[in-house]
Amino acid sequence: MEKIAIVTGGAKGIGYGSSLRLLEDGAHVIAFDRDTAALAQAEKDFAQFGEKFSAVNVDISSDSAVSAAINSVGKKYGHINYLVNSAGIQTYGTAVDTSEEVWDSTFAVNVKAMYLTAKYAIPFMRVAQGGSIVNISSVQSLSNQKNVVAYAASKGAVNALTRAIAIDHAAEQIRCNAVLPGCVDTPMLHATAKKFAGEKSEAELLHEWGLTHPLGRMASIHEIGQLVGFLCSDKSSFITGASYVIDGGLITQVPVILPE
Repeated sequence: MEKIAIVTGGAKGIGYGSSLRLLEDGAHVIAFDRDTAALAQAEKDFAQFGEKFSAVNVDISSDSAVSAAINSVGKKYGHINYLVNSAGIQTYGTAVDTSEEVWDSTFAVNVKAMYLTAKYAIPFMRVAQGGSIVNISSVQSLSNQKNVVAYAASKGAVNALTRAIAIDHAAEQIRCNAVLPGCVDTPMLHATAKKFAGEKSEAELLHEWGLTHPLGRMASIHEIGQLVGFLCSDKSSFITGASYVIDGGLITQVPVILPE
């Protein structure tokens, strides 16, 4: 049986790295994304995989759009094996200054979309007699910086959603795990650096953020993709309901540093 994978946000960032890893592992990958230009570029980049890669413009926060897109994939291939929920947005603000609109949009993309994709993909995983769902969360679901109340809360919800799906569908051999990255070299992080660079250059700020990780750098999208590929594969067949931190040691350290 051919392995069929849906990757949300699959045209850039962590989703791109995950798509590539799954393609290299032999899966058919269908990338869902809203960025038309990124989808077109991904199709060019992955042309070597032929019909094993396809790109679809989908609003993952819309029930009707997700239902239509996943049912189309399921009907075409007959089953779905992997679902990687990588699409997400970064928002800023405290509880006081975050608007209701920003709060709702953050949860719509970062949490509701994962519920919707699972809702419509799981019936096709049942046909395959099992499957793997990987939800991209964040270390900010465990330890927070300031001024990200909606984002941090949404990522905490992703961890809880992951556990709930894992328990509900374990008897069907449908596994669900979360990946919690630190700083990853993605377009979203570059946009954040540009927003907050001030008198520094974007590159300087990104370098500084990398140095906050004990390994001394940010992760690449391909390093995160390696973990996603493992969690989709049969090599992780006894792993479900887990949250995997992949952060270069970022949250293992305390901020108080002893003098040399």
